[in-house]
Amino acid sequence: MSETAVSIDSDRSMSEDEDEEEYSSPVQSFPGPPPSANFEKDRHLMYLEMMYELLPYHYQSQEINRLTLAHFIISGLHFLGARDRVDKDVVAKWVLSFQALPSNRVSLKDGEFYGFFGSRSSQFPIDENGDLIHNGSHLASTYCALAILKVIGHDLSIIDSESVLFSMKNLQQDDGSFMPIHIGGETDLRFVYCAAAICYMLDNWSGMDKENAKNYILNCQSYDGGFGLIPGSESHGGATYCAIASLRLMGYIGVDLLSNDSSSSIIDPSLILNWCLQRQANDGGFQGRTNKPSDTCYAFWIGAVLKLIGGDALIDKIALRKFLLSCQSKYGGFSKFSGQLPDLYHSYYGYTAFSLLEEPSLSPLCPELGLPLLAASGI
Repeated sequence: MSETAVSIDSDRSMSEDEDEEEYSSPVQSFPGPPPSANFEKDRHLMYLEMMYELLPYHYQSQEINRLTLAHFIISGLHFLGARDRVDKDVVAKWVLSFQALPSNRVSLKDGEFYGFFGSRSSQFPIDENGDLIHNGSHLASTYCALAILKVIGHDLSIIDSESVLFSMKNLQQDDGSFMPIHIGGETDLRFVYCAAAICYMLDNWSGMDKENAKNYILNCQSYDGGFGLIPGSESHGGATYCAIASLRLMGYIGVDLLSNDSSSSIIDPSLILNWCLQRQANDGGFQGRTNKPSDTCYAFWIGAVLKLIGGDALIDKIALRKFLLSCQSKYGGFSKFSGQLPDLYHSYYGYTAFSLLEEPSLSPLCPELGLPLLAASGI
């Protein structure tokens, strides 16, 4: 795989509606044929294989997002049962080349984060003493790097996880939140989730204070049951996913909360259930916030929350499937809204949504990691 084969990564993992445009093709409506009544697997395979070989010029502005888009492509191929379409050794070597490595163990205490860079443009060379002068490694890029390695079956125990985890503690703030980068970064639930997912995939929780992170998550819950990205903010589908998935990964909530005695649970699953079910709109899709239009990606963000708390049986799955098919492109992939060109962000979360709907041609989903189940479990 050439340097341009998986052309791009993100400095964000979960995004507000405005931030999703980072991953999207330019908004463009066009008249097209009526939606297919079927999930067009072969077209999706062609779409992802094309993106793996060479990304369209629209993605040039996303050079900083290289690893994230690589994750969408490679993990998407796994969902479609085509993991063998990529050279796993080449991909692993490429991903590992993005890890920021300290010059010595003492450097791990310098306050920086030694995770993975998002792209070559954020990866500066070491100086003559072997030190990193500019370290731009990022939590979201690290999540995406580990996700790719997990999906292709790479043994994560052989990477330098000590550097990742020990230095990741530098990013956790006094209130339990995480910055994504060691200097100048914002703090919100997206990066708490990234930290939890990293610890889970590396099977080592030394990189975070779980109790402090749990308290921050609970402080982000709104009066209506959903979670905002920061305490006191409006409930949001992506933030609610980050909260519930993090609590599951950290072991604070169990499986099928609605069916079990929730009196001792740290969250009220019925309140979250009510908020999530209200997000399914008349067109069958899910909206990310109140009074917003339905959007392909929220079929995953909110659908996965319902799966995690045991309420997915209450989704109108026929209506949701119809909405998703209306966003399926004739070129393969999915768009944010019906009638637009596809993009990798919404395509990937279209595949995860169809996996939640148990589409026969797709691999099952690990909802708390947003990855194919076999890759997530390490089988």
